[in-house]
Amino acid sequence: MDEKYAKIINLPHHVSTRRPPMTLNSRAAQFAPFAALSGYNDDIDDTAREAADGFSDGIYYAECEKPADDDDK
Repeated sequence: MDEKYAKIINLPHHVSTRRPPMTLNSRAAQFAPFAALSGYNDDIDDTAREAADGFSDGIYYAECEKPADDDDK
């Protein structure tokens, strides 16, 4: 055993007198993965889809209307 832990290695485990012990489910929830930005990937996909809809023949038509096709006249 490492000498720097020799003084504390045999001390009893501390148990709080003020707070009840945490349940295993509560403890596990603290370490469970979470989505800090929930919905972020969906928003990125939506934006990519909208941007793809705005492109026509390599030209981006976000600010103005797309030119009418000759077939539509």
